[in-house]
Amino acid sequence: MSNTEKFISTLADGQVYKKDFIILGTGILDGESINGAQIKIPLKTLNRHGLIAGATGTGKTKTLQVIAEQLSLKGIPSVLMDLKGDLSGLAKPGTANDFIKKRSEVIGVDYNPMGLPVELMSISNEKGVKLKATVSEFGPVLISQILELNDTQRGVISLIFRYCDVNHLPLLDLKDLKRVLQFITNEGKEAIQKEFGQVSSASVNTIMRKIIELEQQGAEEFFGEKSFDVEDFVRTENGKGVISVIRLTDIQNRPKLFSTFMLSLLSEIYETFPEQGDADQPKLCLFIDEAHLVFSNASNDLLEKIEAIVKLIRSKGVGVYFCTQTPTDVPENILGQLGLKVQHALRAFTAKDRKAISKTAENYPDSPFYKTSEVLTAMGIGEALVTALNEKGIPTPLAHTLVRAPITRMDILENSEIIDLVSNSKLVDKYNQDIDRESAFEMLEKKMIQVEEEQQKATLPKPSLPRTRVKEEESLIEELSKNTMVRQLGRTIFRELTRGILGSFTRKR
Repeated sequence: MSNTEKFISTLADGQVYKKDFIILGTGILDGESINGAQIKIPLKTLNRHGLIAGATGTGKTKTLQVIAEQLSLKGIPSVLMDLKGDLSGLAKPGTANDFIKKRSEVIGVDYNPMGLPVELMSISNEKGVKLKATVSEFGPVLISQILELNDTQRGVISLIFRYCDVNHLPLLDLKDLKRVLQFITNEGKEAIQKEFGQVSSASVNTIMRKIIELEQQGAEEFFGEKSFDVEDFVRTENGKGVISVIRLTDIQNRPKLFSTFMLSLLSEIYETFPEQGDADQPKLCLFIDEAHLVFSNASNDLLEKIEAIVKLIRSKGVGVYFCTQTPTDVPENILGQLGLKVQHALRAFTAKDRKAISKTAENYPDSPFYKTSEVLTAMGIGEALVTALNEKGIPTPLAHTLVRAPITRMDILENSEIIDLVSNSKLVDKYNQDIDRESAFEMLEKKMIQVEEEQQKATLPKPSLPRTRVKEEESLIEELSKNTMVRQLGRTIFRELTRGILGSFTRKR
């Protein structure tokens, strides 16, 4: 048996599947693409998460595009974080040329260009369905982790949420949260102390600065209503899974907002989706492009939260795929959870690069056909080292793979095409409404106005009766009193004089 035959046989034996799968490409051996050595990924294990890594310009995004396409054709919806603006082309058919046709023939697949159902979304000012969430939905723990608060400050946030629950003050946006912070250290200070104890002004000031920092990264666009229902990610059209492309090109320099959104999305999906168990295919797949933005600026608490959700969310039928330049961008605890690994070429320009390549090679299964560390630096554009989990959870043989070409456009949509796509969306009317209902901010403002009005009423002088009539009555009474007293005094003197005179007459007789 020749080496090529052994290669084909090894791949075939390691990829025996009873259920459905997608074809990612074909194996390469000794620099030649091998017909009949297809690389297949079983749908059953796509909820075990994955990694797409490689240097800039090696084809990572196109591989992500191919996987999202193949999932859509199988009726599996996906969510794509598009930080570079490269993925909107999924909505339009690709263009066939001789190079693509030849590649497809070698791989053993037909090339049928087509557009797929795409929903453009945004958490900022980009065109598309607006994704929002309320402060209350985050809860005190998640808000504290996002703001990177210490234990004392977390206690203040928990107090605020409790106070607002008891007093029916909805916390919808950051404006509400800031107003309640002001309330507990100013006009509501005494009421808070009676019920919850004293709150440190220094802690409140620190929290306020953290919120302002988050606002400066555009978080006021994200917090509010109407909250997005994650069930709207799980849709199909004409049997094809809807691909939700979240356009994030304008937040690359705002990593805190990006990590906030990612954590809220994963948390909401985990809390909302029911347990799926060991299903034949995932319910939803999430692809996080430029994943280093999630992890490089996240606090330890935030990382622990993300790691915990990634470990648990697969039971909900959800696969999470990280797309980044090097595997070291992803924490080791998460790397250990990944089933599918697609490694594009790495470049070794420095000693540090060579060490990173050696470390990366150790993360892949040994292969009798390759020296992994050498292949990592020798692969061309559109080539990758691929290993997945078979239906029994065993890693498939490592294969240097020629990745198939996308069937959708390998370029971005024109602005007019984006406008047309958004205008035809059924979700835009549902979510793109400016809603600012009465919440904690308005309620506390109204309460303070009422208090001020009551205080003003209390300080006003009481209305007095007309003084003229009263004075006249008082003068009359005084005059009468005086006349009575004079008369009484005169009578007394007259009696005394009369008695004296009569007494003298009596004595003389």
